[in-house]
Amino acid sequence: MNAYGRLLSSNTGKLCWNFFYHDCLLFYSYCFLYICLKNINHTYSIMADLNLFAGEIAGVIFKLIYFGAIIGTITVVILDNRNPVKTMAWILILMFLPLVGLVFYFFFGRSTRRERIISKKTYNRLMKKPIAEYLAQENSSYPQTYVRLIELFKETNQALPFEGNRMEIFTEGYAKLQALIQQLYRAKHHIHMEYYIIEDDAVGRLIRDVLIDKAREGVEVRVVYDDVGCWHVPGSFFEEMKNAGIEVRAFLKVRFPLFTSKVNYRNHRKIVVIDGRIGFVGGMNLAERYLRGFAWGEWRDTHIMIEGKAVHGLQTAFLLDWYFVDSTLITSSRYFPRIESCGDSMAQIVTSDPIGPWKEIMQGLVMAISQAQKYFYIQTPYFIPDESLHEMLKIAVLSGVKVKIMIPSKPDHPFVYRATEYFAKDIVEYGAEVYMYQNGFLHSKVMVVDDEIVSVGTANMDVRSFKLNFEINAFIYDRDVAEELIANFDEDQKNCIRATHDYFAKQSKWRKFKQAFSRLLSPIL
Repeated sequence: MNAYGRLLSSNTGKLCWNFFYHDCLLFYSYCFLYICLKNINHTYSIMADLNLFAGEIAGVIFKLIYFGAIIGTITVVILDNRNPVKTMAWILILMFLPLVGLVFYFFFGRSTRRERIISKKTYNRLMKKPIAEYLAQENSSYPQTYVRLIELFKETNQALPFEGNRMEIFTEGYAKLQALIQQLYRAKHHIHMEYYIIEDDAVGRLIRDVLIDKAREGVEVRVVYDDVGCWHVPGSFFEEMKNAGIEVRAFLKVRFPLFTSKVNYRNHRKIVVIDGRIGFVGGMNLAERYLRGFAWGEWRDTHIMIEGKAVHGLQTAFLLDWYFVDSTLITSSRYFPRIESCGDSMAQIVTSDPIGPWKEIMQGLVMAISQAQKYFYIQTPYFIPDESLHEMLKIAVLSGVKVKIMIPSKPDHPFVYRATEYFAKDIVEYGAEVYMYQNGFLHSKVMVVDDEIVSVGTANMDVRSFKLNFEINAFIYDRDVAEELIANFDEDQKNCIRATHDYFAKQSKWRKFKQAFSRLLSPIL
């Protein structure tokens, strides 16, 4: 509503309003005059059949309102100055499926990129203390090899690089869950936890009980969950936590999910911060399927535990989200303790969201690809790249960089998967290697460049993650971590089939049509 208010109050909005106001009045007048002239010779019959006359008037009014809404929505889409491809996708939907298009645009199409949910003044107040604590850390100069990428994140995301971190990588759910529980029980001061999904199952209840135990010991516990990701979780699950003294908040709570556009902007982050010293981030939510997988295979994912100064980046991200859901500023230095060097990894914690001016994670990936000299490896469950990212991948392949992309062989969202297949087929034509994971569902979000730059986090390589979701990735500059993830990639490759030109050529025409159609709508998926 605020966005529409600002639009109407702006000069452009006023101009558009006057245009539609006067033209609609004129159009109504012409239609009324047309009806009167058409029926002038049938005055007596019109008087005799008022229902027919009223029906005609009602029909004309309905058409005016209906087509006015379509035209108005198309105008709003054009004035939004978004990507032309995305604009055309919405215009095509509104033209050929007007009623469905209106509903979909109302729920999923409106851009929030220019909205500021957190005021600039409040944001600066919130960031003042974390930045001071960042700057107080003893971090040395960073290698010149990564200077452009690091400076990009510093400029757009205020993500400062920190050395002296220890990274532990988890590729299966049991190991990650075991490490998480161990660290939770060691908490002395606070636990901050944020997940897209917290299921009311064995895993969710286990973590809930651990948090309750720690809260009863006097540890501060704050939990943020995504309201849409946890739609089906009963309220009693979180009420039990609240009754034990845990502060629990839902992110962008949706009371009427079918009647709000907030359903489209979700917090996809997975963050755990323990005493400001230990942090977790990656692709795994709190649910049994992340441990047991499915009947047809395992759930293959990647998560990392960070010990060191980079945890301050996770803390800052959580506290920003906490302010978002609770309107409470938490900036005490107790949440940003001084940390001695724990390892050899340098890292930046980078966030992205649908309300800021930048698409930080996507822009970072584009720059990382541009810096690649030898290879660029990607694991992602969905491969629907932005146009700029897609072009950069093509350029990398054509310039001699080995590009390997690993995607699932089985879809969890069929419509999205067809778009993934389309882009995979397209990049194969340029010479990239695409592998399809066969041993279950690949949910890992990993990027490795030249044994030097690594990204692990929550962002998929698709438009939704880049532009609609609240996401978080750790960008790590460490050869040992890169080599470990490459070894994991090579091991996963043993459970893959390679999607070659012949593989796609043998697919049915109907499947190719679904891929092409899904690609047409990929900007709004």
